Amino acid sequence: MEAVKAILKPRATPQQQMREWQRRLKQECRNIDRHIRDIQREEKRVQKEVKDAAKRNDMTSAKNLAKEIVRSRRAVQRLYENRAQLNSISMHLGESVATARAVGHLSKSTEVMKLVNGLMKAPEVSATMQEFTTEMTKAGVIEEAVNDSLDSALDSEDIEEETEEEVDKVLTEIAGEIAAQLPAAARREKIKQPAQKEKQKEEEQPVAEGVDDEQELEEIRARLANVRG
Repeated sequence: MEAVKAILKPRATPQQQMREWQRRLKQECRNIDRHIRDIQREEKRVQKEVKDAAKRNDMTSAKNLAKEIVRSRRAVQRLYENRAQLNSISMHLGESVATARAVGHLSKSTEVMKLVNGLMKAPEVSATMQEFTTEMTKAGVIEEAVNDSLDSALDSEDIEEETEEEVDKVLTEIAGEIAAQLPAAARREKIKQPAQKEKQKEEEQPVAEGVDDEQELEEIRARLANVRG
């Protein structure tokens, strides 16, 4: 029955198909905005933990938390880029509608094909882009893409080691003077401790020498007493 309905259902016009794609693109943009808000909300919680760790002089924990913030900010930046690409696809589709009105059919768009293929690597929208690839290829908007997902996925992971400079910048931004001063204070304490030990050793040295001298005098007195006897 469903197959019969599909056959009898009027085929969507190019304009209708474009509007449907644009509607789904807007929905994906809203999903990305929601994901960005979730990440930023979590970052605020981690920022508080960084400050608490810095106050405890637990700079190891503070640094690890700062790395999380660096990674989350990179994720947010990538999501903003994905959203911009979705908007670009919608814009190019709008231009294709104008062309379709003139020629009566949808024309191929290399720009749309490049954008869709690029977003295939983004985990947040990859499923939707796979659907778009199938539908747009069938509609003649793009050509069937060569499946290089394995190599491109490795390139698109964008898993980079957090540089010390990035982490230190986040620490300074969030913990301010706490993060900047506590490590220095710890270093000063480490320097002060050996100095104090050395000073204590020097103070103890004359006492030890005094004890040795006293013992020698006692031995000399004993020998003199024997000689006199």
